[in-house]
Parts: sequence; structure tokens; C-alpha cells
Amino acid sequence: MRAVEARAACGELEAFQGRTVVIKFGGNAMVDEDLKRTFAQDVVELWRAGLRPVVVHGGGPQISALLDRLDLEVRFEAGLRVTTPEIMDVVRMVLTGQVQRELVGLINLHGPFAVGMTGEDAHTMTAVRRAAWVDGEPVDIGLVGDIVEVNPDTVQALLGQGRIPVVSPVARGTDGQVYNINADLAASALAVALDAEKLVMLTDVEGLYANWPHSPEVIEHLTAGELEKLLPELASGMLPKMEGCLRAVQAGVRMAHVLDGRVPHSVVRGVFTHDSSGTTVVPDQEQGDARPSAMRPVVED
Repeated sequence: MRAVEARAACGELEAFQGRTVVIKFGGNAMVDEDLKRTFAQDVVELWRAGLRPVVVHGGGPQISALLDRLDLEVRFEAGLRVTTPEIMDVVRMVLTGQVQRELVGLINLHGPFAVGMTGEDAHTMTAVRRAAWVDGEPVDIGLVGDIVEVNPDTVQALLGQGRIPVVSPVARGTDGQVYNINADLAASALAVALDAEKLVMLTDVEGLYANWPHSPEVIEHLTAGELEKLLPELASGMLPKMEGCLRAVQAGVRMAHVLDGRVPHSVVRGVFTHDSSGTTVVPDQEQGDARPSAMRPVVED
């Protein structure tokens, strides 16, 4: 974007040098060709501005489309896809063989930047079977995992080489099984392990609504404590995203931001400006001075 390039030329982006930003790519931006291209441009803009972007992608629409073609049942419980062993094969094939390769290709149209990997690679992510409840009752969601350990060495090595890691949310379990990981929660866990400055979640709505469907008002700013109180009341589609934001800021990520991925260049605006829409979540201790979408400057020792 011209505005970002102009600020970079003036030296205004020096405060962002070397900061890691983890971006969860999903929603409508994954199926709209123009939005996919502008997302790739945004990621490269961050890299050129001196940040270290890491992309974690979903693949829900593509997985559902192939499951429909294969006449396999598509079912969700507690906001998560119920994953049988048969569906797990489809998940791995679509995420790593289709969605990741396309995204890597779009980023690499701008230069030799992106490298694809999965949570399985080099034991980057380790998971256990995730428990889920609906209306207070446990439900079986199959091979869906919750991350219990992240080894960021491989991602850090790629970042150190000037690459942009593009990560598929698949992880090997402590039991040797391979698990489907919700991309929002995978991005959150990776952001924590990388000590990221910011976690950015793309979604298909303007942000977290205050009283949906009765009001379109978006909650612009939340502390971790405020979000924790709201979490049990959230709709299933927004629940993993906000849970991921909460986990991240509680574990040290400076800021989590939910952005409307239907808006072109929302990532660049969300990272660099104060006027982007969406919902910002900050740690409790920062509620007095945090500004939406603002990054804290790097302080040299």
C-alpha cells in the first residue's frame, strides 16, 4: 500500500523492526480471489517494513467442499469440526496439499519469501485430544487436538533467514495420532511461543458484537478479564477466535486483534494504524494505556 511505503520511506516504521506478528488467515478471504491476492500483498508489506510475519491458515470452506464431493458428513460441535479418521485424511490433504501451496504461491509472486510447513514438522506442535461440551454435556469431536507444547525453533530459523513461514494447523499427538487443530487456537499458541508482539485474526464479521443479533454494535476494546467473562456466552463461530485471543494475551502476547477479512488490506491497516475496525484484546494490566491496533515500540537495551 502506498501509505505504508511512504511511512517506511520516512523512517516512521523503525519502531516495528524485528517484531513478530502472527496472522491467522481464514474466512471469506480464503475463497475470494481478490482478497487472497491483497492478503498476500499485505503480508509482504509487513515483511518489507521490517516485521517478521508468520501466517497460520485455516481451510474450512475447502475441506467442506471436498467432503461434500466425497459424500462425507460435515458436522460441527462446540464450534469445531467433528473429525473422524476418514475426515482427518481429507483435512491433511486439503490443508497441506491445496490451501498452503496456493497461499505460498501467492506470497512468492512478490519474491522468494514464503515457506510452507505444518505443526507436525520437526515436532513444532504437540497436541492432545480436545474435550468439548455442548450445553454442559461432553461431546465426542473425534481427532480434534488441543496444543500442549510448541517448539518454535524451526519457525524461528525460517524467520532468521528472512522467510515468511506459512503453517498448516495439523499436529502430532502425544499418543502418536495426528490431530486436526483449530487454526485460531494454533495461531494463538504459536504467537505465545514466538513471543509475538501481536496476534491478528481474520474473520467474516466486523468484530465481536456486543449483543448479536439484536445489535450490530462492535466491541472495539476488551481486556482479558472482560473477555473471559463474555466467553461462555459467545456464539460457536466466534468462540475459538476469542478463546485464542484470550489465551494469547494471558500468556504474554501484547495485543490480539480480530479484523474483518472481507475488507481489502485489513491486515496492514490493523497492524500499522489506529483507525482500523475490529475488536482489540489486551492484557488486564495494559487497559489504561493500550490503543486499538497500536504496537509498542522496540526498546533497545
